[in-house]
Amino acid sequence: MLSRRKFFAGVGGLVALETLGGLSVLRAASAQTADPAAPWRAAPAATHADWRVRAFGWAILAPNPHNRQPWEIVLDADGNATLRCAPDRLLPATDPKSRQITIGLGCFAELFVLAAAEMGVRVDVVPFPMGQTGAPTAAPVARFVRRIGAAPRDPLFAHVLGRRSEKRPFDAARPVPEAAFAEIAKAAGAGFFGTSQADRVADLRDIAWRAWNVEFETQAAHMESVALMRLGIAEVAANPDGISIYGPGLEPLVQSGALSRAAFATSGSQAQQVMVERYRTALTLATASFVWTVSDGDTAADAFAAGRQWMRLALAAVGQGLAVHPVSQALQEYPEMAPSYAALHEAVGVAAPKRIQMLARIGYLPGGANASPPTPRWPVESRIVGA
Repeated sequence: MLSRRKFFAGVGGLVALETLGGLSVLRAASAQTADPAAPWRAAPAATHADWRVRAFGWAILAPNPHNRQPWEIVLDADGNATLRCAPDRLLPATDPKSRQITIGLGCFAELFVLAAAEMGVRVDVVPFPMGQTGAPTAAPVARFVRRIGAAPRDPLFAHVLGRRSEKRPFDAARPVPEAAFAEIAKAAGAGFFGTSQADRVADLRDIAWRAWNVEFETQAAHMESVALMRLGIAEVAANPDGISIYGPGLEPLVQSGALSRAAFATSGSQAQQVMVERYRTALTLATASFVWTVSDGDTAADAFAAGRQWMRLALAAVGQGLAVHPVSQALQEYPEMAPSYAALHEAVGVAAPKRIQMLARIGYLPGGANASPPTPRWPVESRIVGA
């Protein structure tokens, strides 16, 4: 029997606990990689002759819900490209309308545009070129069309490799100053909001924490995450998507069975206890500032645009020396989450037809700590489905 002390000491060595997911084995075994972080190094070193492939090598590093990496890339014969959503990458329990998946696709699109501009290539994004047809898997999500003329480089691109979804406690004694919010707003544009006001932060911490618990205690939502876990480096390397739980202190716990899908699914288990405590500490006790984004409507096009905005916001935050951690559980659209959804919108004064698209903790890592290791990714070649 593993002692409680040894269990929590091992979990303290966590390298990556990604609260985003992914499940199925993707494509052929040849697409697998022994190093799930290799795509982060491959992007700046890429020498592929096709500029689209080089730009897509950057785009796959975009944030996305449950780390589903839902993008499918079609290299069109006319020299342009099409973005599709992989049908096996949806989140029916926590994201029944695929709004969050669509936000992730918008993040991908914006990062592709930034990477192309870094090469001097001007790209127009045409969202839903065949119309919005319900689920994002039903039709192309976007077309990337090359235009005549050179594109200016965007300074946000310099921060791509430094972006993380940081799930560690922030420096609660160091709130984000208004000047930093103002700089982020320049990149994020209309619909961006941030606060370090103590009473409002306390309300948002409470809502975010209660919403996290709703997801945790809702069987379908929690089991969706459990099914998407990658436990130990062998599973992560074989399937570099999903909820990655691995690292030097964790491998013995995985091998012993102390960290297992059954343990995370069992009420009151040590694995569940540490999951709850980790988020209680990070969300409730170590957040001095929040940011959120608001759209004028609630269509798929609004969600896609919100993803492009979020990508710029996240990169601008890195440029300000800030860490960001999305905590958007209260924005999910299944029945159990409805009270949290309403409470969040009321707390910040947003009413229909407008809606909040993203909510995140934002702050400084204590003592100038380095960013967490990058979240695993599939190599870009595994995401290209046609030419």
